[in-house]
Amino acid sequence: MMNNRSPAVLAKGLTVVRGPRTVLRGLDFTVPRGQITGLLGPSGCGKSTLMRAIVGTQAKVTGTLDVLDHPAGVPALRSRIGYVTQAPSVYDDLTVRQNLDYFAAVLTPGRGATTARRHDVARVLDDVDLASHADALAGNLSGGQRSRVSLAVALLGTPELLVLDEPTVGLDPVLRRDLWQLFHTLAADRGATILVSSHVMDEAERCHRLLLMREGELLADDTPDALRTRTHSDTVEEAFLHLVDQATETSSPARSPR
Repeated sequence: MMNNRSPAVLAKGLTVVRGPRTVLRGLDFTVPRGQITGLLGPSGCGKSTLMRAIVGTQAKVTGTLDVLDHPAGVPALRSRIGYVTQAPSVYDDLTVRQNLDYFAAVLTPGRGATTARRHDVARVLDDVDLASHADALAGNLSGGQRSRVSLAVALLGTPELLVLDEPTVGLDPVLRRDLWQLFHTLAADRGATILVSSHVMDEAERCHRLLLMREGELLADDTPDALRTRTHSDTVEEAFLHLVDQATETSSPARSPR
């Protein structure tokens, strides 16, 4: 029987090596269930690699990585995880509804599931506020609208874990606000666990918990309040910069006396 008190994601010594480069360096962390965990750090720090490892599409992963009480990447997790990549994953020559119908059919094959799929498609169209664009070709949508179609695809089937790779990048402030309201609704009302990456530090304030990354390593795994208190900072961005400076001082060799 599944222990729902266990974390949604548990990593111990998680390492990813790509060619001569170690992209992730022995990460230890947990992602609690039913909360929004922010994965923050500058571009190139390993956020996308970590997300691919969690959804099971990253090669050369070592260490322990359990997702929803299973090893990452096992077939049993496919219908339980929704994943949104940075690049919108939609077919430009299909309408929004046709895209969703196609992915819903892949998720729940069989003629007997047709009615349930239609309800599911209608639900996610409302979730991402695209019902009025349901019959528009995906290729004719704006970048922000295409990103919302990808999010709608990830929401099909009501996944327990949503892994969102920079879903708000390039979006206007109003749409960013609306998406964050949706994320909080999904966590609070539907019990979804959300892991969302960003390099925009003000989005950290919207998360229940934070994983702060730099150069393939974790600088912190804590709540925003705890991070601000620990570093005597007013914002998470100040806390992050404080931790970066602290890590740099620790790793730098001692200066020779003059």
